[in-house]
Amino acid sequence: MRGGSVKQLVNVLAVLGAAVIGGLPGAALAASNDTVYTVGNYPVDAEAENAVDAKNKALADGQRAAFRSLLKRLVPVTEYDHLKRLEALKSSDFFSAVSVRSERNSRTRYIASLDYGFRAQSVRAVLQQSGIPFVDEQAREIVVVPIVLNVQGAIDQGAAARGWREIWNSLDLEHTLTPIDLEKLKPDINADAVMQLLNGGRGAQSLLADAYGQPYVVAAIAKPDPATKRLQVTLVGTDAVGPLHLTRNYQVFDGDTGYTMELAAVVGQGVLEGRWKAHKTETGTAAMGPQIALQAQYTSYGEWRNIRQRLLAVPGVNDVRIDAESAQAANLTLRYPGGPQELASVLYGQGLSLSGRAGSWILRSGY
Repeated sequence: MRGGSVKQLVNVLAVLGAAVIGGLPGAALAASNDTVYTVGNYPVDAEAENAVDAKNKALADGQRAAFRSLLKRLVPVTEYDHLKRLEALKSSDFFSAVSVRSERNSRTRYIASLDYGFRAQSVRAVLQQSGIPFVDEQAREIVVVPIVLNVQGAIDQGAAARGWREIWNSLDLEHTLTPIDLEKLKPDINADAVMQLLNGGRGAQSLLADAYGQPYVVAAIAKPDPATKRLQVTLVGTDAVGPLHLTRNYQVFDGDTGYTMELAAVVGQGVLEGRWKAHKTETGTAAMGPQIALQAQYTSYGEWRNIRQRLLAVPGVNDVRIDAESAQAANLTLRYPGGPQELASVLYGQGLSLSGRAGSWILRSGY
């Protein structure tokens, strides 16, 4: 596997995820889980004039990149544009710890796989205050079974199969929103059974469930075709959301199938996470109440900060999204279980005034 290539692929997931996952509605705040605020198994690679400088550079560059990956983990693909509001943030202000999984170095180069931890409460706070929706509740763990078929349809048991499994194992399977238990292919699942999975025939999900003794199993089937320079990858089974059957074809450039497999695994994990974020949004929206569009009016940014802090402190106010800000007004949407009239009553007790009618609600300080 190329040094650092998985890290580069994570950065392109923002583009690929939208095409693979499809349209996601805005995500709601979910029950929290601090585990997801660690970005694990993160590859770093840096060179400098000496070993000490190379290591320091790798650690610092990796911290910044891992923080960006964390934000993309938590925020739905459809909300990635809103992360531009956070570009000025320093990852060091949220950093808590780093641990080494593996490392090696020369006199001028440092290569390692690291776990970067970030302070959950601080990250949540900045996302909430910025009005950026996110999900940080982990799904139940699922089993993923990497499988490789050759062009004849036979199950590969050699280097390609080992490489595909190692690629999946290089991802952060523990701290992801959708934790994964990586399992080997069971001997009783033969090539015919794998073809049944690929074809999505009746009983494909039960086939995996019976073999692994639990219902939440996804086969990640890779089928390279050197003649057409393409890699076909199918995710099939049942994840934490429900039945899944997705096939994607990747172009292999310069004969580098390994790199293309890395891309496919990163996208595959992104699909699982994206489905979970969409699921949490769909199941949580009704309980959050109707969406309310309003305009906050103020005379200074200091007054706006005060209004925003008091608004966010109101129990039940959630899914706050700030669409535009100026020196005197901000347009935003939020959800509240009782609707705007009940929200107005609650805000009155917070020293805030919400007045108007549907489609034209004005939020101000005072009464």
